Amino acid sequence: MNTMLVFSTVYTLALLFVSTKAEPNSKSCNEVRAAYSSKGFNVNDVPNKGVHGAPLKVCPQGYSCCTLEMEEKLSQQSHSDLKAPISQLSSNLQSTFKQRHSHFDQFFRELLDNAEHALNDMFVRTYGLMYVHNAELFKHFFQELKRYYVSGSGAVNLDSMLSDFWEDLLERMFQLVNVQYEFSDAYMECVSRHTEQLKPFGDVPRKLRLQLTRAFVAARTFTRGLALMPEVVNKVSTVSASPSCVRAAMKMLYCPYCKGQVALKPCQNYCLNVMRGCLANQADLDTEWNNFLDAMLSLAERLEGPFNFESVMDPIDVKISEAIMNMQENSMQVSQKVFQGCGQPKPGNGFRSRRSVKETGFTGRFRPYSPDARPTTAAGTSLDRLTTDVKKRLKHAKQFWSTLPESVCAGERITSRDDCWNGTAKSRYESVVMGNGLANQVSNPDVEVDITKPDVVIRSQIAVLKEMTSWLKAAHSGNDISIDQGEDDEDGSGGQESGSGCDSPSCEADGDIYFSIPPTPINPRVFKVVHQETTGGDRMAHGSMALALCGLTLALLAPHWR
Repeated sequence: MNTMLVFSTVYTLALLFVSTKAEPNSKSCNEVRAAYSSKGFNVNDVPNKGVHGAPLKVCPQGYSCCTLEMEEKLSQQSHSDLKAPISQLSSNLQSTFKQRHSHFDQFFRELLDNAEHALNDMFVRTYGLMYVHNAELFKHFFQELKRYYVSGSGAVNLDSMLSDFWEDLLERMFQLVNVQYEFSDAYMECVSRHTEQLKPFGDVPRKLRLQLTRAFVAARTFTRGLALMPEVVNKVSTVSASPSCVRAAMKMLYCPYCKGQVALKPCQNYCLNVMRGCLANQADLDTEWNNFLDAMLSLAERLEGPFNFESVMDPIDVKISEAIMNMQENSMQVSQKVFQGCGQPKPGNGFRSRRSVKETGFTGRFRPYSPDARPTTAAGTSLDRLTTDVKKRLKHAKQFWSTLPESVCAGERITSRDDCWNGTAKSRYESVVMGNGLANQVSNPDVEVDITKPDVVIRSQIAVLKEMTSWLKAAHSGNDISIDQGEDDEDGSGGQESGSGCDSPSCEADGDIYFSIPPTPINPRVFKVVHQETTGGDRMAHGSMALALCGLTLALLAPHWR
């Protein structure tokens, strides 16, 4: 009898123990009520005790502290919770490169303004009204450079603009050198048509064209690349999560609530599988993203070296002055070649053969330019400092998309211990972790992913990155492949490639110069310029030209004197 009583007591205690282990939360859901309320939901949604057989759609069946209404609300919350860390990481990346784009763009624009002001100030101080009367030539030159920087070759053909500048400069200087003559429009057209052949400015136009093209293409394309990064990040990061992803996030984040285990965190590998399934399309962006960043880094190296925008623009007034000095020194030879090729001009009326230095108002002496005399900077910084900083940021941004799951599944969001939430219970997660990308999700145990339907928005951004990478690679070689092909083509140059090389035969040799027949010929023949012995008449012409050089130095068209 006593034996049976003891056995009955032990059996009853065992049943109670098993019941307690199987239904730990059937007695109270107080912790769930507190956690649920902290999310902003009505605490009255939560039952006081666990409910058996609640018709839940996502979380495991059995005794639960969740109702179907709670599950739906927590599912919406899980969607927000899933987006939050991704949005934060994306926003940080966007902010970083918006700032860098602003810094570079401001620097390049201020450098252009500073170069224009430096030239203007020096010429006004040195040549006074003579410069003011001709200042529009240089003003237009800088306006076109700024327009090219902003709008690209769709708005300004850089080669044509530079050619026009040197032709206009030659026309003005040629008339100043030969003030004793009168020149018709047709005659000046003949002169300007052969600027490259005459090479009145020496090798400066060719070198400056090469330097400006490389520097402007590199600066403009690099700045465009920096502007593109936040745009891509914004569009990709706002791609909506699929219903299966939201379901998986709910199961990972809030099904422990339904079990009454609000402090239980997901296993790390479980989190990785969920996030790699949810971010499968984003991970496919990584290859082109990294290619784009590599191209940006390569172009940054160019900006620090041979394509340095700062080293080209800062002394541009000195380079133009060097060209003008070349013209001054060779003015008699240039004039002789023009007279032989375009014909002998008519003497001007009322020409005075002598001009005093006092009359011209120019009393300066030329002095060679010293780079040390002009410490540079714009926007309170320098190009070297800007590129050093941005290269670090670009390197850090590599593999951003493929490492996004690891970035999310870190810190307090997960636990690396075995006593973690594995999707069904507090236990070790046994499934294999999937790789990154859409194709690797075919067997994802936690997220249903349709690998046959890539996201349209992300695929379009992959194409955008590919195109930008091709522009960056072209800029690395000094070529502009017309980034803004959709802009108005004001000069018919849109869609054309502008290179930094020298394709004209006149860049290579200083052989005999041939003048073709002008539209309104002064002398309707083709001339071959040859070197002849100077005659007495020539000596008189040369003497007149020497006197006219004083007038030349007046007209803004001279190198620096400091």
